[in-house]
This record gives sequence, structure tokens and C-alpha cells, in this order.
Amino acid sequence: MAALQSKIFPICNLCRGRVQITLRACARRNYIVAHESQVDNSSEFLNSTPHRRHPGITSLKTVQLPQPLEQAAQVLIHQAPGSQLAERAQSLCNFLWSRKRAVGDRAIQERAVELEKRIREREQQRAEGPLEQSRLEEKVRKQVLSELRKTTYHWKPLRYNEELSLIYLAARLDGGYAAVSRALHEIKKRVPDFAPQTLLDFGSGTGTVAWAAHTMWGQSLREYVCVDSSASMNKLADLLLRGGSETEDPHIRGVYFRQFLPVSPKVQFDLVVSAFSLSELPSASERLSSIQTLWRKTSDFLVLIENGTKEGHSILMEARDIILKGEDKVTHDPRRGSVFAPCPHDAPCPKLSEKIQLPCNFPQAYRPLQLRWNTDRSFEKFSFVILQRGSGDETKQWHRIVQPVLRRVKHVHCHLCCADGTLQHVVVTTSKHTRDLYRCARNSEWGDRLPVRNIKAEADSELNQPLQTEEQLQDSTEKGF
Repeated sequence: MAALQSKIFPICNLCRGRVQITLRACARRNYIVAHESQVDNSSEFLNSTPHRRHPGITSLKTVQLPQPLEQAAQVLIHQAPGSQLAERAQSLCNFLWSRKRAVGDRAIQERAVELEKRIREREQQRAEGPLEQSRLEEKVRKQVLSELRKTTYHWKPLRYNEELSLIYLAARLDGGYAAVSRALHEIKKRVPDFAPQTLLDFGSGTGTVAWAAHTMWGQSLREYVCVDSSASMNKLADLLLRGGSETEDPHIRGVYFRQFLPVSPKVQFDLVVSAFSLSELPSASERLSSIQTLWRKTSDFLVLIENGTKEGHSILMEARDIILKGEDKVTHDPRRGSVFAPCPHDAPCPKLSEKIQLPCNFPQAYRPLQLRWNTDRSFEKFSFVILQRGSGDETKQWHRIVQPVLRRVKHVHCHLCCADGTLQHVVVTTSKHTRDLYRCARNSEWGDRLPVRNIKAEADSELNQPLQTEEQLQDSTEKGF
């Protein structure tokens, strides 16, 4: 982050006490100049709401596990036999963070054809004379197989027995709950009248979705269907509901555990959630089938959450495209889908363009389980997409802040994903924009929305500032939250 700031300060003509460098001088010295944009904000969006709580704020402060859930987790972890739980939990975290999708046979075949063509041309150019066909074929075959072994991700399914389920509990309970809480809060904040009665959790794991949904809509929810293929994981989630003891009554009533999705295609749920589960499916065809099934079972909102990596983001964009294209032949609900969050548009994700290739992710601060190896405060970086039946609310086109907000003297830098499907770097000031919008921008965080709809780029801007790298964003998260 310090390296980024050292380049931002010299080019910013609004920062006092710094060297003033003209646009052309910046270009000569290889500085990157911000693509300054102007926000057209003419609507009355605040009424009497304070700027620090403006309607575009959807991020949460530090998320903490519900006390009954944390106490139950402590009981189960302290009862666990064996040692090195901390090391094994960290190892599992690292493995899940770097995990990629299973590669299908078709993708491997396409990759093999591409490699064969390239290697064949290279060998023919290197050869001083004509090569025997059999010798050339054998050499190309060996090199193609060797390259495929090196570059192909060797996906293996995780078998969650009792031991691995408990390690997962110690590793991911708190971070997973934080990510789910942040995603569900988006719906709670923007649609306060939404009162779901039924919930379907696909890949429920330790049951964090049920706990987070109960925190949000405990008064209205009557049925929680948790689906996980692991019987051991379902048993562990049930123990968490019962305070760590099989003899106790569950803290949340109406929770039902299943190992398979409900059979009837006509049964729908008000809220359907899949958190960190699509990446665990063994093939692209099974992901497609599962996404279509989850959408058929969605009455109002479908929430998909994955790791905040390129892989996790790509999985979500794949699911997003499947639903928005509406190519499912089995339909019982004619209402088409639209993106509710985080995108303010239904266009392709601009972060997946060849020029950028960065994941769209968001950080959430949380208080980890009180275990001896945990810190007092940590961050979960995740990607999510929420789809809904119908056209969405009137504030859908408000622009999303997709990087840390840079607060400077009398101006604020915001990187926005805009309603027209583009990324813009906006410098918000009181002179170019209203005081209300300036104060709102100054009180916003990464992941919030600016309550505006129109952005106009200045005509004399010559260079665009690219989005930050993953390393810079990681530094921003650790320093800015």
C-alpha cells in the first residue's frame, strides 16, 4: 500500500504540501494519473440520515459469533482428542484458499491439442533436418504429457469424517460466518420488508448459514433445510445447535439436515444459499446442474459465496452467467433473474476483462474463536453474488466501491463499479459535487455503495489508473480496517 501511495500523492493536484506535477510531466515520469470522474448527484437521498449512516452503507463492523454458537464450538474443540489442532487447522485453511475447480475432460483435451500444435512447431524449427515421423510423434507425446502433468490442477474430493469436520470447525467457523453475515446483511439493509419463512442451505457444513440467517430473520424463519453430503458434518452442525451435547434442545428450531437436495422440482424456498460449496463439486457439468437446481428452488433470493480469489470469483461469474442467460429447460417459475449485489448491472464483470484480471472481492472484519492460536481480530476476504427473481430495487444502479477508499485533504478517491458495466476512478470533492455526497464518500468503506446513478468522465483525462494488485489490496485491508 505504501508503494501505491507514493505514486498517488505526487500526481494528485488536490493534495496540499506535496510536489505538484502536471499531467504531461506525470506521463513522462511514468506516473499513473487517476481517471478523474464527476458524479452527477441531484437527488435528495439523505433526508435526515447522518452521513456516517447513509443508505449506501452495507458493510458491517467487526462480526462476532453468536454466544451460544461460540460456546458450543469451544466445548467440542476442547473435547477433541489428539494434538496439533492449530497446525492442522491452518493447513486446511491454506489448502481451501488455494483450491481450484475440478478440470473437466473436455478442457484437458483442448489444452492437449493446443500444446501438441505448439510443441510440434517448435520441434520442427529446432530440427536441423527432416525428423522421422514416428520419432517426432513420440517426442511430442512425451512433452505434451509432461506439460499437462505440470500445469493441470489435480483435484481430489475432500472426505469430511469426524476428525476432518472438527478441524474444519476450528479453521473456518468464524470466517465463514462473517462472510455469510455480510452477504445476508446486504438483503436485510436494502429490502427491510423481506421476511423469509424458508431457507435452503446447499453445502451447509457447520451450519453457519442457518445461524447467520437466524440472526437476521429469526422472527420469520420457520424452516431451515441444511444439505451436506457428509453425515459427519451434519452431526457436528447438529451438536453446535445443541450446545455441544446430544441431550440438549437445539438453540434454533425447525432445522432439518439432509444429505441430498429435495427431490420435488416445484418446492421453492424464500432464501437459497450456497457458501463455499460450488468449488467442491467434481465437474463442470455437476456445477451447471447444481446451479440450475438451486435457481429452480429459489423463490426470492439466491446467495452464492466463494473465496475471494480469482478462482472463487470465476466460479461465481460462471454461475451468474448461467442464471442470467436463462437457458434452463426445466422451469416452473417464469420470473427471470437479475443481479441484486454486488454488481449494479447485469453486464459482464469488468474485472474479468483481459486488461485487469483481478477478482472482485470484499473484506469483512471478525472476532475469531477464542483459541490460544487466534488473534483478537481477523479478516475474511470473500466474493459473493446475490441473484433475485424480478427486476430488483430502485437503488440497484448505485455504484459499488470495489477498492479501499483513499481519504485525502478536501477530497476522496473512490474506485467504483458503475451501472453501465465499467470501472471508474472518481475523485469526490465539495466543489465538483455536493457536500452531502462528499461526506458520504468520506464515511464509506470498501464494499459500500455511493448513492448516485450518473458518472461523467472528464474529457481531458489522458490516462486511466488501473486497479490495485492483490498484494496492495491485502496491505490496504490490514491497515485500513
